[in-house]
Amino acid sequence: MNAPLPELSGRVAVVTGASGGMGRIIATDLARAGAHVIAVARDPARTDALRTGLGAQAAHRLHVVTADLSRRADVITASRTIRERHDRIHILVNNAGAHFPDHRLSADGVEMHIALDYLAAYGLTTLLDGPLRRGRARVVNVASDTLNDTRQIKLAGRPRPATLDLTGVDDLAQLNPRDGFVPFEAYARAKLMTVTAGFALARDLATDGVTLNALHPGIVATGIIDHLVPPLLRPLRGLIRRGMLTPAEGAKTATRLATDPDLVGVTGRYFVRDTDSATPAVSQDTGIQNRLLALSRTHFPG
Repeated sequence: MNAPLPELSGRVAVVTGASGGMGRIIATDLARAGAHVIAVARDPARTDALRTGLGAQAAHRLHVVTADLSRRADVITASRTIRERHDRIHILVNNAGAHFPDHRLSADGVEMHIALDYLAAYGLTTLLDGPLRRGRARVVNVASDTLNDTRQIKLAGRPRPATLDLTGVDDLAQLNPRDGFVPFEAYARAKLMTVTAGFALARDLATDGVTLNALHPGIVATGIIDHLVPPLLRPLRGLIRRGMLTPAEGAKTATRLATDPDLVGVTGRYFVRDTDSATPAVSQDTGIQNRLLALSRTHFPG
């Protein structure tokens, strides 16, 4: 996991959520290894700081696409901009994500966890289908092992996996409704959707040599953690953070999946850090996978 990245000159990498946390580290490491990095981020000021931090030798390899990926229009515009500039993409790291402490709707009327933590990655991956296939790309989706256990405090009892019931659902805007909304479970469901759809997309993309894998990077001290810490433990938040991985440590799994020569051809997997791991049974159900893809295509027809 600590091995240096291979030489990436001539490679094009797209990294979302690239202006902070793990995304900044992933984008920086790929650019310093020689890749031309397209950093998709909402805050141009923070991406300017990212470019400055790269230094003169690598800053010219960073191109910024400003987008709020919770908005369908921005996902479409960002993918169009990338396609116009690059015929081939070799790496796509769908890292953008957030946890929201209350029920919020995106500009398109979709609950925000579904919009940002699932549909953004689905939309970019499918809208960049041609360049990804031509580049025989590696697609890496940053997920969370909350999909295997939605309990915030795990002191006793069995894991409680995230659920995904699409019975009677004819639009993804129906998921994570206001009534009965539990933020942590809504976040976990969106990450479960990313993995579930990813298994189906991986099978399709494999026909052209594209791999798609998901990962849980470990418990990383990023901004998301401030929302995920249960209220009773918030007075201890500083102490809890000190026991977590740094963003640089968390980023290593993503860059490994994106670049490690030993993982050529490995696809349709879910990794908890470096360990190939299981996901809830619903994610392996091809009927659920196909239904989820059908619902997702109504948001991004392609």
